[in-house]
Amino acid sequence: MDRLQQLDLFAPAIAATGMYDVAVTPEVSEWLAAGAVCALGVSGGKDSQAMAIRLAEYLDQIGHKGPRVLIHSDLGVVEWKDSLPVCERLAKRLGWELVVLRRTAGDMMDRWEARWASSLERYASLSCVKIILPWSTPGMRFCTSELKTDLICRELTKRYPGQKILSATGVRHDESTARAKMPIASPQPKLCARGCQGMNWNPIAPWSTPSVYDYIAIKQETLHEAYTTYHSTRVSCAFCIMGSAGDLKASASCPDNTDIYRRMVCLEIVSTFALQGAKWLGDVAPHLLSAEEREGLADAKRRAALRVQIESRLPAHLLYTAGWPTCLPTQEEAHLIAEIRLAVAAAVGITVGYTTAGEVIARYQELMDTRHAKAKRPGSAKQHRISGD
Repeated sequence: MDRLQQLDLFAPAIAATGMYDVAVTPEVSEWLAAGAVCALGVSGGKDSQAMAIRLAEYLDQIGHKGPRVLIHSDLGVVEWKDSLPVCERLAKRLGWELVVLRRTAGDMMDRWEARWASSLERYASLSCVKIILPWSTPGMRFCTSELKTDLICRELTKRYPGQKILSATGVRHDESTARAKMPIASPQPKLCARGCQGMNWNPIAPWSTPSVYDYIAIKQETLHEAYTTYHSTRVSCAFCIMGSAGDLKASASCPDNTDIYRRMVCLEIVSTFALQGAKWLGDVAPHLLSAEEREGLADAKRRAALRVQIESRLPAHLLYTAGWPTCLPTQEEAHLIAEIRLAVAAAVGITVGYTTAGEVIARYQELMDTRHAKAKRPGSAKQHRISGD
């Protein structure tokens, strides 16, 4: 007896345990009874896939009468090629509309490259004291906020003005320590435009990882090729800033991902910033790189170490903090900043301004004057605090 036959045999007993229950709160139930919009965010991954199928059943069971829609934010060339087709198959199965959103200013890779270009401009003009990396980070996931949450919320409030909107995801507590703390439902301020009210809803948050796979098998739904062919444990960007070593290698083994792999490694090389802190994407599959790229990667690591060493000389009180810059450097400190800027520029291979102590002090004064002028404008949230400095 194969796994699917076993699941079919024990499905009634499994269902009786509540393993596949939909998690709700009293407020979610109240909104559903009132016909709230149900917008299900789908990525092509197993969790949103299981969530959508189970939630469609649940909404039918409770007699939900409100609008229902699947919504997918396409991150562009950084995505697995099978992600959108999985969402399309899911929409066809459920008979729901699939809304596909894309950032008009470019996809995720465009955003990282544009961020690096902006970082260079800011550093050259001494608008930041340390050079800024191009990548998203676990603590700064603009990849999620800008290319998913913001786009989805704008689209939903535009489509359903004046309505209550439940934005459902496949987030589960099993996935990480951070997600283990996420509530079943919470207010979503970005869904409050155009007279709307909105909540985030995580209807399968209590489900275990095995139960997700088992549920999809019971429903005889086809999983994303990342799982079935390349043995990845998750689906997001092909090379996610939070991906495990195993998942990054799985992605690199897919021929469809070779071009974006090389493009991302090239950004590591030119920026001297590894994708994952100290872990270089270029080390995942060096056989996919040209000899020139492998040499460039080795040199980037050398230049990165030099950059970090140089910037470590910056005094702590001159590093970025809210309201930076908060004080003028002394003549000695300004000389050090100028010296560091020249050394960083040489290490990274860029051209910068403000390379003398006098220029540095003048620029800091200019930045502080601008900040204070903005704070004194009527309606400024910082006016009282800064005027009392």
